[in-house]
Amino acid sequence: MRLFIQLLAAGVTGGLIVLGGSNILFPHNQKEASIRYDAQPTFASNQSASVYSMPNDFVESAKKSTGSVVHIYAEESEDQVINRRKSRRSDPFSDFFGFEDFFGGGNFYAPKNGSGSGVIYSADGYIITNNHVVGFADKITVTDHEGKKYNARKVGTDESTDLAVIKVEGVKAFVPMHLGDSEKVNVGEWVLAVGNPFGYLTSTVTAGIVSAKGRSLDIIQNDKKIEEFIQTDAAINPGNSGGALVNLQGELIGINTAIATPTGVFAGYSFAIPSKIVKKVASDIIEKGGNIERTNLGVGGYDVNEDLVKEFKLDIKNKKGFYIEEVEKRSAAQMGGLLPGDIIIGINNMPVENYDDIEKHMKYNKVGDKVNIRVNRSGKEITIPLQLRKSF
Repeated sequence: MRLFIQLLAAGVTGGLIVLGGSNILFPHNQKEASIRYDAQPTFASNQSASVYSMPNDFVESAKKSTGSVVHIYAEESEDQVINRRKSRRSDPFSDFFGFEDFFGGGNFYAPKNGSGSGVIYSADGYIITNNHVVGFADKITVTDHEGKKYNARKVGTDESTDLAVIKVEGVKAFVPMHLGDSEKVNVGEWVLAVGNPFGYLTSTVTAGIVSAKGRSLDIIQNDKKIEEFIQTDAAINPGNSGGALVNLQGELIGINTAIATPTGVFAGYSFAIPSKIVKKVASDIIEKGGNIERTNLGVGGYDVNEDLVKEFKLDIKNKKGFYIEEVEKRSAAQMGGLLPGDIIIGINNMPVENYDDIEKHMKYNKVGDKVNIRVNRSGKEITIPLQLRKSF
């Protein structure tokens, strides 16, 4: 059976998402993606599976969490639609090639709208949701669990993680959800999914277990994508996007984002962005008051191994690290003083054995962050502080 990854906003792109058979129209023309299993799961201990097994735990967790999950309706204003149409007409190639129509986006001129869920982050109205729920919109309506409606504004988004923050102004008594530690979540633990499936089944709670951690699915269409999804079998459906995945203490451990399905509805595989990512991205957006720009170091080269050591006659004992062959112009690496021939062996006191380690250490950083790069330069180890810059 072939599975597709479905983002979970309901009715985005100017009409209801067509979900029939194995054909799915993705929000914003998201491409079909096959699941890739990059990370090995850590299996839960017997103790974890037995301690939280009583149904009463579900009741208490649901009581603690449902009041902190809201329904979100997002749409484009007339002005935004007009501007989008103007930009379309100003592109001489758009009508000639017809890319939107060719890839199933023939409703380009219709106003976009959709619904999803959100999690209250602070008493004064900050709410976390998915970028694909609100990223396209300039009119956002929030409905709390008691049915009261509020206007909200978009604070900022992060396309690399598919997260966004919106804000309801003038409130002081929203009940924020307590953030749990997704790093402490074990495979096999019970979890609850809280959200608003299909846009009208508000404050729905479903239960399941954590099936795996660290899933990379290639659903975020961004060169700097950050994907470490928690996989569960808790039932979620379109409209659950931006809703909460909670542990049995009622703490937020993830933001529900996608399902793998051949039909467009839940088929046993759901995916959430872990709270460790949510916490950092949300605080960065609120602190900066806008969208997050991510960066890279700006180096090219090779992973160090025995063959490379012999070929380049490198003076390095453990034969691990990343050998810099080139440094991009105007990059953080060049401005900070990294040179071709340097071997990166650490970042912020964490070891680097290959380029994957560099990406792992760097991917949560943003423009302006300061990092310390430990390098081997001609056999001597030195530390080079540098400030990350926007990629050119």
